[in-house]
Amino acid sequence: MKKENNDSVVSGSGNVFADLGLSNPEERSVKARLASKIYDKIEASDWTQTQAAHELGISQPDVSRLTRGILNDFSIDRLMMLLGRLNYRVSIHLQSENEQSDEILVSA
Repeated sequence: MKKENNDSVVSGSGNVFADLGLSNPEERSVKARLASKIYDKIEASDWTQTQAAHELGISQPDVSRLTRGILNDFSIDRLMMLLGRLNYRVSIHLQSENEQSDEILVSA
């Protein structure tokens, strides 16, 4: 018996959360990108979760959830605040189709 091969390549939209049909895909994508930067800093600094919690001013269980990508309890504002505590400067880029680009720097 010959097995049929129906494999096909489908191009993604650029947002894995939208491709998976999850709710609020844009928000999920932003949160994931911000959390990734925090995770990278924790790894580069070789901090334990307890050390990271102290540096970030959050609990160790929150660090655990953050580093595992469980971001339900983290708002975009909270993640931006945590990045500020790590000496990152966050900017928001706004542009409509008919207007000139505008950038907002956020300092925590």
